[in-house]
Amino acid sequence: MPEQSNDYRVVTFGSGGVGKSSLVLRFIKGTFPTNYIPTIEDTYRQVITCNKNICTLQVTDTTGSHCFPAMQQLSISKGHAFILVYSVCSRQSLEELRPIWQLIKEIKGETLTSIPVMLVGNKIDEPAELREVTHAEGQAVAAEWGVQFMETSAKTNHNVTELFQELLNMEKNRNVSLTDSKSNKKKGKSKKKEQNGSAGAGPSGEGSGGGKEKCQVM
Repeated sequence: MPEQSNDYRVVTFGSGGVGKSSLVLRFIKGTFPTNYIPTIEDTYRQVITCNKNICTLQVTDTTGSHCFPAMQQLSISKGHAFILVYSVCSRQSLEELRPIWQLIKEIKGETLTSIPVMLVGNKIDEPAELREVTHAEGQAVAAEWGVQFMETSAKTNHNVTELFQELLNMEKNRNVSLTDSKSNKKKGKSKKKEQNGSAGAGPSGEGSGGGKEKCQVM
């Protein structure tokens, strides 16, 4: 089991060309690359706060090649959560995730039951006639593996933030979450107005309870 630290490490796996890097770049930088450049291994970081402590969401974009097994094993051993990406336009890309999933199970062992894993069908923006894996088929494989499932489009930004949010919501050992900083500011402003307009209000409003604090992007 990876050691507890101020880093929360998410690892992406998938064949070359399925859009792993595009999903990560869309989430971290809000951009979509127009040219395909094969990845060896890249790591992207997003600073978040968790229970008032500084924490780093570290997303590792692994190679789509099978030529680096040692790197794959190291990434798995250090990972806290996993995103397994295939293209809905390529049944082969889904099948190529099976040995990766087997390797994750072998390395993580019994701890896998508490580790967030998401199977992701990307490129749903492509024309319907190009689709080779239906939504139901993706769900069936996820159910077979005992993992969660989601379809995305890095190109149109469909379900990208939701993917990472849901993955972190699945974490059982830490209270981690993503929060849109803009919406936080709006909520803060409206909260001040409410406080100014109702000085005699009691402490029973939302957010005044003793619940755990969520992490948020800084």
